[in-house]
Amino acid sequence: MPAAAKSALPPKPATAPPGSGLSQVQRALRKLGLLRDIDFALYLPMRYEDETRIVRLIDTREGDLAQVEGVVVASEVTYRPRRQLLVTLDDGSDSCILRFFNFYPSQQKQLEVGVRVRVRGEMKGGFLGRQMMQPNVKSAGTELPQALTPVYSTIAGLAQPVLRREVRSGLARAVLDETIPQQHLPHRAWGLRDALTFLHYPTPDVAMATLEDHSHPAWQRLKAEELLAQQLSQLQARRERASQRAPMLDAVQSPTSLHAQLMGVLPFALTGAQTRVGEEIARDLTRSVPMHRLLQGDVGSGKTVVAALAAALCIDAGHQCALMAPTEILASQHFGKLVGWLDPLLLERGLRVAWLTGSQKKKERDTMAAAVESGEAALVIGTHAVISEKVRFRNLALAIIDEQHRFGVAQRLALRGKAVEGQEPHLLMMSATPIPRTLAMSYYADLDVSTLDELPPGRTPIVTRLVADHRRDEVIARIQAQLEQGRQVYWVCPLIEESEAIDLRNATETRDELAGTLGDDVSVGLLHSRMPTADKQAVMESFTKGEMQVLVSTTVIEVGVDVPNASLMVIEHAERFGLSQLHQLRGRVGRGAAASACVLLYAPNEGGRVGEAARARLKAMAETGDGFEIARRDLEIRGPGEFLGARQSGAPLLRFADLTQDALLLDWARELAPRMLDQHPELAQRHVDRWLGSKSEYLKA
Repeated sequence: MPAAAKSALPPKPATAPPGSGLSQVQRALRKLGLLRDIDFALYLPMRYEDETRIVRLIDTREGDLAQVEGVVVASEVTYRPRRQLLVTLDDGSDSCILRFFNFYPSQQKQLEVGVRVRVRGEMKGGFLGRQMMQPNVKSAGTELPQALTPVYSTIAGLAQPVLRREVRSGLARAVLDETIPQQHLPHRAWGLRDALTFLHYPTPDVAMATLEDHSHPAWQRLKAEELLAQQLSQLQARRERASQRAPMLDAVQSPTSLHAQLMGVLPFALTGAQTRVGEEIARDLTRSVPMHRLLQGDVGSGKTVVAALAAALCIDAGHQCALMAPTEILASQHFGKLVGWLDPLLLERGLRVAWLTGSQKKKERDTMAAAVESGEAALVIGTHAVISEKVRFRNLALAIIDEQHRFGVAQRLALRGKAVEGQEPHLLMMSATPIPRTLAMSYYADLDVSTLDELPPGRTPIVTRLVADHRRDEVIARIQAQLEQGRQVYWVCPLIEESEAIDLRNATETRDELAGTLGDDVSVGLLHSRMPTADKQAVMESFTKGEMQVLVSTTVIEVGVDVPNASLMVIEHAERFGLSQLHQLRGRVGRGAAASACVLLYAPNEGGRVGEAARARLKAMAETGDGFEIARRDLEIRGPGEFLGARQSGAPLLRFADLTQDALLLDWARELAPRMLDQHPELAQRHVDRWLGSKSEYLKA
């Protein structure tokens, strides 16, 4: 833009929102994450169109995506059955009808009788002969491209030709010099610029299958680059953490220590797995390097007691511990257990457990915040309120985050920022969604992983049944049988954001239907995310105490709810739920001595079937109750990006590599990463910056 034109622009207001002053195209590009030249270079096509050749009409078959060139011999607008432009094209070998339902006067002019044009579209047969619906039209005689035409994923306001132009321009400008030393490249690897250019504009002789399944050597080069960037960034994060300092929680162990007293009051013996994992955490806490450990275990494996013992070690050493959970229901479940175990022991020491949530009244929250700041609150349990600016810790040394994948990166970093200045807190993250080994090696290379692979004794196996929706009456009869035995029942309805009001109505109607069928003697409650917190807690308390026999709920009970007397879980529209979510919900039963069951009610489509992915999920649920096997199948069905969810806050670090198929490339990247950092640190940093930009910050959480 000329200087004069620049100066003529009015100054932006100081409070201009991000992105104001941008054109529609620029805003759309930004939405797609296309900001840097390298972003455009790495924005690969989702498919290709072959515009490199012209075929004769007579050689086309129904279903072919064909490009033909011919003369318009007829053109008219008809109004039956709706307004449309019908054009007859003849290429000398045969003729074809072009049918347009959306057209402009300029297009009518372009398709006047006698004009020679080039059209591309899907060939359809039929009673009237060959037809194309809404084909692309160009002037005839223009030079044919030498490469396949890329088709990119786009959004409203960004037409394909515009996006192609922007990508071509960004690719040309991008700095694509080699950052991997030649001697370390995989055998016969393509150059990076050559690989990217080819993947944007492949030659027409390429085997399309090698592009679609990402087995082409150009794809292999790109996946190797991406895996190396991921491994480098995680190794950098691990080394950076090793240079940081955390409080050394080397408390004196004696019969009067909080840890020993807690072990004495627990109403059960620890499993071997809990003992082993507890020792791993205790060793980490005695070091001056911040612990960065993921505690994973299947539903009901006893993660809460391990967290309590870690908190006791922290408090014994004279420091504070914070436990943050994603929902108030889950936080209150932790609070209930930990208060019962720890509060009497802490009171003897002049300390207490504090409770912090967004729904607290100001006076109560201020009282709790004051106890945190003074150090009186040795253990702080809550939701996001724990990381609010007003909450100041006296000497936070251990941060425990439950269901860590449900917190965004910024929230986890904020909790770490609550530590004493100049020091990092030890970080223990808990997840009831076990991580398959290949995923742990890749996405969690910067973490130490502890696994609770043993369930406490007394947990009954849960029988899982798939039942079609038309057999609903049989399910209700089964509920009545459980109630007659004095048991309690969950009935879970899906809640989809796009149709929250409708699904909420469905949950309410289900509650009313069950209440009407089961009779006045049965208390049927309703729990959903829109209820005030006090009402949610009242419903849960009533169900926990056994005053309510049936709880109709949305997925707010997915984690943390522990009612041993509940023996039946019914999940309505089970085909709508994710696999790990179904497994979490199933884990709400089987917590007592009674035989427990989970009924997956599914609604087939008009053809009497459910979708392929939904069928795979339901089959996995029926076949196994093992959380690790569930996790492995979930990874197969969804892929690593979706499986990990918010670890990268919705932006998974792998876009191209597939951990189930690219194990050899992952091994190569894991072996090369430390050598690159040690021998070529500048190249390593440039490599990470190119691929991840600011996303490498995610690994610090």
